[in-house]
Amino acid sequence: MNISPARTAAFDILYRIETERAFSSILLPQYEANLSPGDRGLCHQLVLGVLRRQMLLDRIIEILSNNRKLDAAVRISLRLGLFQLKFLDRIPAHSAVNESVNLVHRAKKSSARSFVNALLRRATRESIEPEYASEIERVSIETSHPRWLIEKWIGQFGLEEAAALAAANNEPPGAAFRFTSGTSSETSGVRPSQLVRGAFLADSVTPELTDLFTAGMIYFQDEASQLVGRCVRLSPGDRFLDVCAAPGSKITQIASIFGSKKHFFAAGELHAHRARLLTENCRVQNADVSVFQYDAEDALPFGKESFDSVMVDAPCSGTGTIRHNPEIRYFLDPSDFDKLSGKQLRILRNASNLVRKGGRLLYSTCSLEREEDEDVAEAFLASDPRFSKVSPDLPDHFLGPKGYARTFPHRDRMDGFFIAEFVRIGTD
Repeated sequence: MNISPARTAAFDILYRIETERAFSSILLPQYEANLSPGDRGLCHQLVLGVLRRQMLLDRIIEILSNNRKLDAAVRISLRLGLFQLKFLDRIPAHSAVNESVNLVHRAKKSSARSFVNALLRRATRESIEPEYASEIERVSIETSHPRWLIEKWIGQFGLEEAAALAAANNEPPGAAFRFTSGTSSETSGVRPSQLVRGAFLADSVTPELTDLFTAGMIYFQDEASQLVGRCVRLSPGDRFLDVCAAPGSKITQIASIFGSKKHFFAAGELHAHRARLLTENCRVQNADVSVFQYDAEDALPFGKESFDSVMVDAPCSGTGTIRHNPEIRYFLDPSDFDKLSGKQLRILRNASNLVRKGGRLLYSTCSLEREEDEDVAEAFLASDPRFSKVSPDLPDHFLGPKGYARTFPHRDRMDGFFIAEFVRIGTD
């Protein structure tokens, strides 16, 4: 039984995502560590490609199988085979078919081998074009986003914008990163971002960039994430807190921008393993940051008005990062947003007590959803007269009519983030 290491790893990753709700961003590095460069690239392409086209692939499988109920292992083998046949021109059809059949056998589903073989061979002969009952259904299936999510975005942004957003989520992003403190920016194939100062872009993660990352000389961080860090305003001697900091992308960026020796930087995290990751990232990047472990929904372990600037990069649905984390769209439930907004508002209110008079409070998410963004910001302002809204220090391109900032994958070619900024104008 001949199966390439790339397809074996891709199947195992997709199976765990399907059955365990695991995340590709965690599994891909683990499985790819033992693969050759060629197999690593194919595995990456297969996993993310199948996830980005999953609903369309499933619709084609339904048509070819007459809606037959399928085991998870069989369906994943079919998704892999169909993705290669439909979207990867350089993969020979016989390789895509034969190895998918062998994957079913490897998964101990030998009785399905002839079925998988027949279905995929039929797909090589016929052009299957699904029919749709409405434009919304077409957008949903062809971009592989749950219909309820497409309808939600249509309500927020309109049909045209929602369709463009969903399509952009399926475009493989290039590499965005920043150089760590003291690192030269002379690297081949790299260009500075035109929208975010200090950010650099490349078409893909090259071996040279991987080596620089391993050596701690660069840090991969999306432009939109870096934009949040660029909003922070500090004067010499200021005390700054990143309330929800792991893995440390923003706090290390901010410490690099302002200089750890000129300010006091603190960062916190709920879970012990994430606090350890945060500490390690600060160490690797030579960021002098005091790390704390706490539950930000409870009272924080600092005195009132003890910081000049506080940032809440809140736990969120992550709908703005679907282009990097395509499986998120399948894990979400419509009820999640209200639950998250309650958590976000509690954290923001706790953090607000730590801001001195005249100090600033920054709130951000990597969510596109109004419930987690504008609604939280407005609810906070309505309940706390000590704070007033100010526009983030960003180009007008990112600012909306209410003074909040947003980035969009289809407009800005970066992740979707929301940013709100408040200044404390009064005391208790």
